[in-house]
Parts: sequence; structure tokens; C-alpha cells
Amino acid sequence: MASGGGRSQVGSSAGRLCGRLNSGAAPGPPPRVGSGRQEAVLVHVRGRGEHWQETEKEQLMQAEFDPHSRLRPGMPQTRHVDWDVIVDFGRKRLRCSVTLTFDRTTGGEVVLDTRRLDILGLALPDGEPLSYTLGDTDPVLGEPLTFVLPAGEDRVRVAYETTEGSTALQWLEPEQTSAGTHDFLFSQCQTIHARSMIPLHDSMSAKVSFRARITVPDGYTALMSAKSTSGDGTVGGDGTRTFEFDAPQPRPPYLIVLVVGNVAARRIGPRSLLWAEPDGLAAAAEEFSEVETLLAAAEDLYGPYPWGDLDLIVMPPSYPYGGLENPGLTFLSPTIVLGDRSEVGVLSHEIAHHWSGDLVTGHSMNHFWVNEGFTTYAERRITEATAGVDVADLHTALAIDDLRDDFAYLAGTPELTRLRKDLTGQDPDTTSSWVAHEKGGLFLRALEEAVGRERFDPFFKRFFADFAFRSLTTEEFLTYVDGIFPEAIDYKEWLYGDWLPEGTPEVTSRFLAETAAVGQDLPGAEQAHWTAEHWKAYVRRLTAPKGVDFLEALDQAHGLTRHTNLEIRVAWLALGVRSAYRPAVEATVELLGGVGRMKYLKQLYDALAENPSTLPLALRTYRANRGFYHPIARTVVESRFEHLGIAPQEYLGEAGSTGV
Repeated sequence: MASGGGRSQVGSSAGRLCGRLNSGAAPGPPPRVGSGRQEAVLVHVRGRGEHWQETEKEQLMQAEFDPHSRLRPGMPQTRHVDWDVIVDFGRKRLRCSVTLTFDRTTGGEVVLDTRRLDILGLALPDGEPLSYTLGDTDPVLGEPLTFVLPAGEDRVRVAYETTEGSTALQWLEPEQTSAGTHDFLFSQCQTIHARSMIPLHDSMSAKVSFRARITVPDGYTALMSAKSTSGDGTVGGDGTRTFEFDAPQPRPPYLIVLVVGNVAARRIGPRSLLWAEPDGLAAAAEEFSEVETLLAAAEDLYGPYPWGDLDLIVMPPSYPYGGLENPGLTFLSPTIVLGDRSEVGVLSHEIAHHWSGDLVTGHSMNHFWVNEGFTTYAERRITEATAGVDVADLHTALAIDDLRDDFAYLAGTPELTRLRKDLTGQDPDTTSSWVAHEKGGLFLRALEEAVGRERFDPFFKRFFADFAFRSLTTEEFLTYVDGIFPEAIDYKEWLYGDWLPEGTPEVTSRFLAETAAVGQDLPGAEQAHWTAEHWKAYVRRLTAPKGVDFLEALDQAHGLTRHTNLEIRVAWLALGVRSAYRPAVEATVELLGGVGRMKYLKQLYDALAENPSTLPLALRTYRANRGFYHPIARTVVESRFEHLGIAPQEYLGEAGSTGV
């Protein structure tokens, strides 16, 4: 056990941070909201018109705990974060001081979640050092930071630095950006990576408000998932600029995000700014110019937008997801900026997440479907309202194909095909799949079809009003929904059963029908009118292997190897790799060096690695580009290699090091 005690030996910069953050009045208490578990356990709805009531606090000791956090019932819980940061691009570190406010002053042992942080010291608000221990590393949870909070105190200050092992952070060199002039930093904290950026209770059930003060080199802009309170920042006398932020509404810790780089903004709606690197701003602004229409469609379904402004940022190419729903600064992948708005469904998904996931949150990764299932259902409803039912149903049908592919991958672990999981001891990144999204969305669609939309929609809106700013378990949701729609469908089979239950909704679309008429043949002149939606349906349902002559003819006629829509291109490249179509193999290697979105990495590395003839190429390509990928993406791709029986020394080289 590493330990620290007595007066901490904090370096000058860390000491300056501690002192600077400690000056001034203590932060006011955040709004009275809870996780649904630490403050109160919600009980059965007696009738459709009644709100849930709170039980006695003694039931807290029976509350479920998050297997991916050190937080336990009865422990003082982080409720507010004051974060002071100096961004050091030269050392690729954040020099930090954080003051944590807890939910009680009764004192007691506190165990915080950390991962690969360099802890410099702990202190009480008056500066008195606080003894602590930093425990051994757990490969999933990281290192526990343990101390005793004295009775009467509700705040502790931690001075620390991030390290090269901080998996939330990706530091980009100028040549990895589009302009090539500035370094770039961004954080990605989902699923359980906030602990590698801030020591806190890194649990979906431990929602926090926060304030932050970010000091960067002059010429850079800092952004966060919070309201800026400093405009263009305050220029320091040492070649720095400081930005300040305030996020008074609580949110799960993975939604605390930081971006630092050369970015510019353009207004694209009454409630929305779009940020991007300057050379990509105009195209992105045009792509997402209908954000207010999408937001209004979401409000029709959920109720009033709860977060104020809805600002967006287009991330660098290495960003590992299609998007992330950070309130105040929603992340979007550059892979969806196409010029035809054919992938704005990703933005619809992230907008929906501001209610399902941000406002109402699953209690832990065991209940992640609460975030993703509701969001996927709502995304399709938003698409239906703005693009038509055929487009929405095509997206659902193709997503069911993705889900069935995941079922095949998970054949040996059927328990991972359940909505309500038990992920104790497992890395939630490597167990992720489309189950929470698509099975969860189908569950809600089945419920809607059973009770009728005219009854389902008021229930949907009411649910988000009743649980606003809370986290809840599957069991709490089950009690809630069964109290309103008793036995409308087989809830337990959907929530606790493997695979898909009987009675899963059937989904059709005219795009599927029109492309099914062509089947496995080449499209002809009568298909000249095909849209991106047609091509998605057609290419995704071509079966491998295909003859090289067929692929050459199709490619020459329609340019699929260089198609601008990556949903189409990646499906085509995977088909081509599995069919030994050399232009597709070469284009796959090229694409893997320029895109970090995990959805595409998984498809393309799987296609290369499954075939003994292209496996060596897959490993060489991965080794060449590993440094370009975000740490989360590296973990996921490497887990898929290992699923195929490929050892670390093969995909990492002779050293076989898995360090990030």
C-alpha cells in the first residue's frame, strides 16, 4: 500500500492551485437531488396518477451498490466538485487541485475512485493535511484513495497530477489535427474513466455539480460541459489564459469533459453554438443547421429541455465514439459531417441522451440500458418526426442486424445479452455491445405497441419528470412501469432474459423492400435514384464472400471503396476484405490510419483478423496506428483480438506491453 500522511509535500504549482481554489466562500449546496439509492429508495406506485413516494432512510443499507465504484451505502458521497487545472502540453499532464464537497458532515471513512493519478496530498479547507492511503491497483477499478473525513467537515482538497496512464485523456500533436498548428487535448470519461482525471466517486449513481478553472497556454481555447463564466478567458502575465465554468445541475461524473485546442464557434440555432477546428467549421455548421428542429422534436416527446443551451463540438478524427451527450458541450465525430445530413441520426441520439442518461440515469453499468434503451427508442421517434417513418424503421432494422452480429460474438456469454446485467469484476468497455441500445429500444417499442402510443407517450414524459436528476435501477423501473401498465408485456423476460424474446416487434421499411428486390444482384439503371438509405440497406445485406468480378463492377459503377458515407464505405470494405478484393483491403488499411471511431475499428479489424491471410496485415496496421487511437479504443480493439485467440505479443510486438 502506498500511503501519505502528515503535512503533504505538494510542489509549488500544486500548492498554488490548492491555495487559489481554497480562497473565497465555500460553494453553496447543490440542489437536493439524489441517486435514487443514497438518499431515498423509491417504492411501488399504487396508482397511475400517483407520484412515487420515499421510504425510510433505514432501507439505504439494503441499497444496491455500483460494482465499478468504491462508493458504498452510508459512505459520505461526492456531491460537488471544484476543479482547478493547469494544462501542461509539454509534459502531457494536468496539474490539478480539486475540492470535493460531500453530502454530509457526520464524518467517516471515504474511499474515492482513482486510476493512475499522481496524488500529491490531501488537506481540509483550513489547510490542515489529511492522512490517506492509495491502495493497490485493480485492473478494472484502479486504485482506491482512502481517508477519514472528520466529523463536522464536508470538504476535502486533493492536489494531484494526471499521468500517461490517465485513460480519459488523449493528447494530440499538431499534425494529428486538421490545421496542424496547435496541440489538442480532450477527455472521454464514459464508461468509468472520470477517475483517471479527477479523484471522486466515479459512479453513475453519484451525480455531481461542478465548477472549474482551466489555465491553458495563450492562443488556446478551453471548453467544458458547463456554462462559461469568463467569456474569452483572462490573460495571465505568464503567457497563459484562464477560463472559468459553472455546472450547477448534477450529472454523472462521466459527463465532466474538457477540450483544449484551436477551435472556433458559430451560432447554428437559438440555443446552440457549434465549435470545431476553424477549417472545418463552415461544413459542420451546415451539416448540423437543423439542430433546433431535432431539439423541438425531442421536447415533444420528453418535455422541456432541462439543460439551457445545447452546444456542439466536432471532435478530431481519433475520437472513439459517434458522439457523447455531455450537457453544455455535446461531442460529435467528424465521420458524420458528410454534406448531405444523412447521419444526423447520431445527433438525434445525443440530443435524446440529454434526458435519458443525463437527466435520468441508470444506477450503474448493470443498468446501462436505462440510458441507452430509452435514448435509442427516442432517437427513432425523433427521426420519424423529422425524416419519416421509413427512414426511422430502416435505422431500426439495420441496427437489429448489428444486434444479431453482437449476439453471435456473445454466443459463449449469453448473460451479456440481458438488459439487466451483473458486470461485477468485468470491464464495462470490453463488455459493451448493442444490447443496451437496440434490445432496450425494442423493449420500449414493444411496450408502446402493447398499450398504444396515445397511452405510452404520457407515460414516457411522466417518467422523466418523476425521476429527474436521479439514478435508478432496473428493479425500480420495473416496479414503476408495472404499476402503470400491469403485465402489458412480459417485463421480466425482456429485462432478465437472454437474447430477444418471442413477440419482438417486426420492423419493415420501403427502403428494405426496394433493395430486397435487387437482392444479391448488381443494381441497374432503375436504381439510379437510390439514396444513402438505399445504399446502406443494400450493402449491409450483401453476403460474403462475393466474386471479385461482381465487386469490381459494383465499385466501378458506384465508387463504394471511396464513398463519403462511412456507414456505407465501412460495410463495403468489410465485405471486400472478406472477399479478398484487393482495392478494399488497401483502402481498409488506409482508413484505419485516419479514423478512431470504435464502431468502424471493430468492423474492419474483425474482418482483417478473422482471415489467416490478412491477419498479419491487421496486426501490422494496428501496431502502426495504436498511438493514434484513444486509450478506450485501444482497450476495445485489443479485447477483440484476444477474443480471437491473438496474444498481446502478437498485436503489440515482441515487447507485449499493454501500457497506455
